[in-house]
Formats: sequence, structure tokens, C-alpha cells
Amino acid sequence: MSPIVCTPPAPAPDERARELHDRARGALLGLAVGDALGAPAENMKPSEIRARWGRITGYVTDRPAGTDDTEYAIFSGLLLARHGSALTPAHVEAAWHEWIADRAEGPFKGAGFSERGTLENLRRGLAAPISAQHRHAWSDGLAMRAAPFGVFAAGRPAEAARLVAVDGSVSHEGEGIYGGQAVAAGVAAAMAGAPPTAVVAAALAVIPDDSWTARSLRRAVSVAHRGERAVRSAVVIGGYPWTDLAPEAVALAFGAYAAADGDFRDAVLTAVNMGRDADTTAAVAGALAGATLGETAIPREWGAAIGPVRGSCLPSMAGHHVLEVAELLTAAAGAVTGAGAAAATGAGAATGPAAVTGAGAAAATGAGAAAAVVAAAAGQTDPRTATTPAFAPSDPRSVTSAFVPSEPPALTLTEPQPTTSALLPTEPHPEPPVLTPSEPHPPTPACLPTESGGGRARSRGSRGRSPLGAGCGEGVR
Repeated sequence: MSPIVCTPPAPAPDERARELHDRARGALLGLAVGDALGAPAENMKPSEIRARWGRITGYVTDRPAGTDDTEYAIFSGLLLARHGSALTPAHVEAAWHEWIADRAEGPFKGAGFSERGTLENLRRGLAAPISAQHRHAWSDGLAMRAAPFGVFAAGRPAEAARLVAVDGSVSHEGEGIYGGQAVAAGVAAAMAGAPPTAVVAAALAVIPDDSWTARSLRRAVSVAHRGERAVRSAVVIGGYPWTDLAPEAVALAFGAYAAADGDFRDAVLTAVNMGRDADTTAAVAGALAGATLGETAIPREWGAAIGPVRGSCLPSMAGHHVLEVAELLTAAAGAVTGAGAAAATGAGAATGPAAVTGAGAAAATGAGAAAAVVAAAAGQTDPRTATTPAFAPSDPRSVTSAFVPSEPPALTLTEPQPTTSALLPTEPHPEPPVLTPSEPHPPTPACLPTESGGGRARSRGSRGRSPLGAGCGEGVR
């Protein structure tokens, strides 16, 4: 098909600033809203959800709150605001020690199993990437905290993918890294105004074409026009008891987003009502839709219910709000791409939160800094450096390295947004998802092999319990 160049009128600097700011808040508030909406349905089948609530259309608890998904997203967002594009595995490892591993643990002893495995390795003195070598390194624990990287690298999916892989090197590997990269890149594309089809293309462009995550994601979006049941059937690993598989959870989230054509309410509720790791899938779908449409697309009553996190999983994060993190990341991105970019990418980049919270923060959230972030997407640089490559979904199935996306596309939308049914029509008839020798076989836990066992350990009995012990909210990642 011949490309059709879409060149909308360039918004004025003040309008660009407001738009970027609104998308940043929408992405992270959308994550927290999705997390809180999906938490009650976590580990449940759609039939169990219907039996209990009918169809979930809003909060079903009196005090809705985010889980470890929101708290770890805040953790990664604060770390990214501190170091920006200069982030290194050493910075991430030090933060895990400072804010989590070396502190007295709360009542839930950390978070999901991927985090538990990481903490145990760090406490044994192991460093990245060895700290990520545990039984749950393929979980969606990185994907759940990946949205801040897309917010920071607005319009630069390859840079978002690079940075989230740095963060994930401490806790994840393989498919766990790919899942985080897909989410970060998708949010980065959405932050620049890309339509849902281009957001999906950006996610696929930064992960290996033949990875399990890419195959699952393509299956999900190719049937998205048929609704949530088709999406779920296309990617869920039937009979496998854990629901935290990154290839499954990320594909469900993108499938929900595609099925809703980017609409916030529909995307999040589709993810919630599919069950499985519903808090994470809804959080990711909410981040994608929030970045696409901005904070104003989030129902007011849903957003108003989100307050500062309680520190149930990470006591050090208690009192922080996702919108605070959105402001910091907008400021940090403006500092890197504005007049001070040269200094920020050098030794002075790894300063501290104070560097983005004072007078510089006020300037960075203004028209000049936000315009600079958007304008930065116009150029192309080497994604293997700490600078800023840009986005253009030329081939949604291009093969790139997991850690070093080699050819980031440019921020020009070459095709008009098709209907959702046209998403990746190259695979209209996905095969039933099965574990094959080409896909990494996660370890088989000692539990009942039923879907209702769930991706998180139950608080009572042995059903779905990992030998590593219970995590935050009985989470398994």
C-alpha cells in the first residue's frame, strides 16, 4: 500500500506544552486507575467475574487503591527523574538497595515473585545482571513499571526501550525484558500523538520479531476487532497456573487497547473483565490509553479516587502520588532536550531529585521545555547512546535487539489510522497459543495445574502458591 503522509498543522509551543503535560499525567494516572480497577479481578476467569459482579464497569471496592504495580512504577519513575538518560544498571541496583533491599520490609515482604527473587539475590551480594537470574525473570514485573520510561522519552520509543532495559537488567531477563520494552515504546509513541495502530507498531519495532512476546502481541491485535473473548483466547496459556507471564499479560493489555481503538474507558474495562493478571493488564492498557488521549479522557470519578500510595508493598514509596512523578518526568525530559541537554547527558546528569524539582522544574514544564521534547522527535540519533532517537512505524515487525534497537523509525505517520480490524492484517488467523520448543518454558510450579490457581499466590491453602513464599498482595511476578 502506498504510504499516505499525514502532516497535521504543528501546534503552537504553548499548545504543545499543555498537550505533553496532559498526556504525561494521563499515562501515569491511567496506570494507577487501571491497577485499582483490575485488582479485585486479579487471577479470576471471566466466568468468575461475571458470577460475582456481572460485568465490571467501575470500582467494586469502597477504597480503591493501586497495588505493587503502581508503587513500583513510582519507584522507577523517581529513579528515572533522578538520572534521566544517564541511567545505568549501577544506579538501579543502588536504588533497589537504598529504597527496598536494605530496609526493614513491610507486612508483605516486598512484592511479586520476580521482585522477591531479585531481592534475595541482591541480599546475597549478587549484582546485575546475575541478580535477575531467578525463576520468575520472565514475568510482567518490568512491564508493570515501564510506563514512566515512555513518559520521559516522549516520541522516542527506542530510547524508552533502551532505558527500561537498563532498569530491568537488575530484575528481569529475556521475555521479561521484551515485555517492558514493548510497553515503554508504546507509551513513548502515544505521548507523541501516534494513533493506536502506530503505537502497536512502535512496541513491536523494539523487540525481536520471533520472540514469544512479539508473537503473542501480534495474535492479540490481529483479533482485537472481535472483542475481548477473542483476544483472550489468542494468547492465554490454557492450563498454566501463573498469570504473570510477560508475553501473555503484555499481549492482553495491547489487545484491550486495540479493541477499544485507544478509548480509555473501554480499554481498561476490557482488560479488567478478561481476568488473569487483571491489575497489570489494566494498568498497562490504562497507561497506553492515557498517553494517547491525555488525563481529560480518564473519567473524573475514577481519577479522583487515586491518592498517594500507601506503601503496602514498598514502604519507602508511601505518600508519593503518580501525578507527582508525571510532573518530575516532564521536567526531567525538558531538562535533557532543552537548552541544557549537553550538560545533562554528561557527568551532571546523575544529580538528584532536587535537580528537577526547583526552579528548573517550573521552567521545564513550561512551553519551551515541552516544545523541545516534542521537537526532539524530529531528529534521528544512535539509540545506543544516551541521546534521543525518534519514532516512525515503518515496519511493525522489524527485528531489533532487545537492549539496543538498531534502527528506530522516525516520527512521521506514513499511513492514516485504519479501523481496529485492520491492525496487523498479516496474521488474521492466529494459531492457538501453545508452549512450543521455540518459546522459553517457564518453570512448572508445585501447585494445582488449573487456571484458577492464578498468577499470584492465594492467602490461604496451597492453590497457586509459589515455593518462594507470599508477596505483596500475594503477588507473583
